Amino acid sequence: MINFFYFYNKCSCDTFVTLGNSTENHNVIFGKNSDRPYTEAQLITYVPRTRYSKGEQLKCTYISIPQVNETAAVLLSQPYWMWGAEMGTNEFGVAIGNEAVYSKEKLRDKGLLGMDLLRLGLERGKTAKEALDVITDLLEKYGQGGDCDVGSEFWTYHNSFIIADPQEAFVLETADKWWIAEKVKDVRSISNSLSIRGKGDFRREGIIQHAIEKEYCKDDKYFDFAMIFSDTPIPEKFSPYSRPGRSLQLLTENKEEITPALMMEFLREHDVGICMHGYYESVGSQVSLLNKNLNRSIHWFTGSTRPCISVYKPYAFPVERLKVLEPGPYDKVNPDWFWTQHTAIKKIDKNKLKEIEATLINKINQILSEGDKISDEEFLNKIKRVNSEAWKKSVEMIN
Repeated sequence: MINFFYFYNKCSCDTFVTLGNSTENHNVIFGKNSDRPYTEAQLITYVPRTRYSKGEQLKCTYISIPQVNETAAVLLSQPYWMWGAEMGTNEFGVAIGNEAVYSKEKLRDKGLLGMDLLRLGLERGKTAKEALDVITDLLEKYGQGGDCDVGSEFWTYHNSFIIADPQEAFVLETADKWWIAEKVKDVRSISNSLSIRGKGDFRREGIIQHAIEKEYCKDDKYFDFAMIFSDTPIPEKFSPYSRPGRSLQLLTENKEEITPALMMEFLREHDVGICMHGYYESVGSQVSLLNKNLNRSIHWFTGSTRPCISVYKPYAFPVERLKVLEPGPYDKVNPDWFWTQHTAIKKIDKNKLKEIEATLINKINQILSEGDKISDEEFLNKIKRVNSEAWKKSVEMIN
């Protein structure tokens, strides 16, 4: 039988968001580490905006659902074997990251993976709120379920999400088909535990009555989602020596000064294991600057394991001219992928890495500072050059 305590502590992710009132340049900044089995390649993949015929079916990881008329262009950090993604963004500036969580509700053998729901939210939502509505609607209709690790027969979980756009952000937490959401006020993080206290800002109709009937609480006065739906007891407040506590501490201590570069450093934190190493480790990482001018949003992806020894590479929409892979699922890991080659290295010159990344960030900041002085085409040409440089330097570092 699965040891849930083991997976709760060992299989982890951390997702961060800061609204414009808490960042240096007043843009929303999103960040996530995806912590998965260390052999699971996670690829930077791209799907362009696509139109579909009426009545088409969409094959997700385990089940098929009706396709919509048109899907948005999406840039994903995608475990190679599944249809869904651990994190990503779309052409409208929506970014989403998910977390494994465990609740008192049953785990299903079949359904949409949380990662499928994430990709569906990005493909079908033009704002954070639209993406939230897409995910919750599909969750209620089809449920979540299925093995969450290729080749496993026992690792299943429920999901929580941070969903952000250039204007606002939400935390969405689930327990089987039940869900609750909270609107972010300034900074927020999630780390593998249910975290929405009380009744949230939005919730599935009937969830409070369901909790009473299941004897999770006596009546609506005692409804506290995180405390009563968690499968194991959680503290009133997490210690700064835990990932949930440390994540929030990093955000709150740096309010109004947070930049993409600082978010990258948060994701490289080792004291409590935000940058995780071992059998389960941080196999992919994303930082997104969500600009109100969508054509000036910048999305940084590692495309490699362990952010502490990875260079973040910048992307912007439209993505077709930048370095990406075709979307999965793939049958097996390809030894020619950069992710695979990077995983094989034993050590790296971290001073050199910092130097390279600082240069890349400075170049991106310079491009952003030009604002409307340059056209969208000029902007993308410059981003393409920095993206190419980032990949070239990254390859050089592991050869």
